[in-house]
Amino acid sequence: MILVNTDYISGKNLEMLGLVKGSTIQAKNVGKDIIQGFKTLVGGELTEYNEMMNNARAMATKRMVTEAEALGADAIVNIRYSSSAIMQGAAEVIAYGTAVKFV
Repeated sequence: MILVNTDYISGKNLEMLGLVKGSTIQAKNVGKDIIQGFKTLVGGELTEYNEMMNNARAMATKRMVTEAEALGADAIVNIRYSSSAIMQGAAEVIAYGTAVKFV
């Protein structure tokens, strides 16, 4: 499966199959949330949240690819990611793009 954030793949003619997406909502446990909260007082990277968001993007991408494979897609073009806070310490990540087949 080829994944790109452009609306084309060089040298390929594409047949559009439709929109595909994958999403997840992730949260850290209360203990880690408190520790990361203290870190906001002194500054620096919030590594626990960074790891959480990286895992969430990977899971959302995997779910998007699974949806595209079910359509018989060869690739997904014009991939985008979006995130939003659901509540303190929890975030939703969605990955979406256009599933295509090579012709």
